[in-house]
Amino acid sequence: MARIGNRKNDEIRDIKITRNYTRYAEGSVLIEMGETKVICTASIEDKVPPFLRNSGTGWINAEYSMLPRSTHQRKIRESSRGKIDGRTQEIQRLIGRAIRSVVSLDKIGERTIWVDCDVIQADGGTRTASITGAFVAVADAIHKLYKSKAIKEMPIRNFVSAISVGIVNKTHMLDLCYEEDSSAQVDMNVIMTDSGEFVEVQGTGEERPFSRDDLNELLKLGEIGNQVLIKEQRKALGEIADEILGVDYGNEVVIATNNAHKLEEIGAILKDFDYKINSLKDVDLAGIEIVEDGKTFEENALIKARVIAQKTNMISISDDSGLEVDAIGKKPGVYSARFAGEDATDADNREKLLKMMKNVPMSQRSARFVSAIAVVFPDGKEFVVRGTCEGTIAMEEKGDNGFGYDCLFIVDKYNKTFGEIPASIKNAISHRANSLKLMKNEFNKRISR
Repeated sequence: MARIGNRKNDEIRDIKITRNYTRYAEGSVLIEMGETKVICTASIEDKVPPFLRNSGTGWINAEYSMLPRSTHQRKIRESSRGKIDGRTQEIQRLIGRAIRSVVSLDKIGERTIWVDCDVIQADGGTRTASITGAFVAVADAIHKLYKSKAIKEMPIRNFVSAISVGIVNKTHMLDLCYEEDSSAQVDMNVIMTDSGEFVEVQGTGEERPFSRDDLNELLKLGEIGNQVLIKEQRKALGEIADEILGVDYGNEVVIATNNAHKLEEIGAILKDFDYKINSLKDVDLAGIEIVEDGKTFEENALIKARVIAQKTNMISISDDSGLEVDAIGKKPGVYSARFAGEDATDADNREKLLKMMKNVPMSQRSARFVSAIAVVFPDGKEFVVRGTCEGTIAMEEKGDNGFGYDCLFIVDKYNKTFGEIPASIKNAISHRANSLKLMKNEFNKRISR
């Protein structure tokens, strides 16, 4: 069946979120979903309900109302009737539950955030629009607390939004307008977070029961709609959204190295990394020459990552690693790959090292592998982490595994060189494994997926 406005069945109505819509509230929003329009405000009160006094924990409460002429026929104000009807109470509680589900209330102090949602024009989906708009208003209000240093950190864990779905004339539809909603055989509201988790699902068989297949299809539509809404919330909140969720940089990274061994090792260690990993060859930069003239591993890693991020407009991950031997002043250090000269092979470098260590006893042959991992994002943000692996330099080469100095490096607690240890073990304990573990932890703090 053709929908009003010729929308597809999995398409939401036009949405517009206008922040700072009113002057006095700490957070205020006008949200427009098609012809449905709701003003949502968030006000901060420095006290909590009696049951939370002296607990150090805050609270979020919601109120909901509809202007008398927000509907086709004038509604009598509830204040004139002297009581709030059951529908209003249900919606108020739903809005409060939805917003509380994504806020760590113990981090806002003994404060109450009052959410007021006033429908100024109704064309279906007023409660779901209220939740979606209220979240933005609350995020603004909480961010003001954070910026004023009234709280130490942003207590919002996730975004939350809501959308209606239903079955109209045996057709599954997303985001019902009033006419569709009033003739729906099944009506459902789906409240979800940005991580795809459900906060609440309200479903009713208005005219007939519905099947598990119907439920699955409606939930799928609800997920589609909420993903769109959360993108709009992110767009409206701008940098505040980045502080809450991290920045959305897409789902691909590029490893900034021409070293095939290093690329293979990084790929193996990052096998559970939820990103598509590209090599320089994949982005048509194979063989690119980058002058690494830094004095430290960290400086060189950043040099490479910055160049590749700039050329690809992708997240760039670069490793600069090497060996530090204490007996020779932590050499070869940043010159590990060219210790015996610019065109030196791995064998040449190992030979030079053994000659320099010829008269050094085992008790003084302590060393470590160092890996500095730099991550540079397309917008110029960056960070570096360092991982190490302690060991000793052997008197002679042992083992055929690995590359570089692996067959000379006896790993602490294993009494074997990396050349003798299987790659699966090396990739769990090496300097690079340690730095990539730190990198993933730091990475996940900064991005949104």
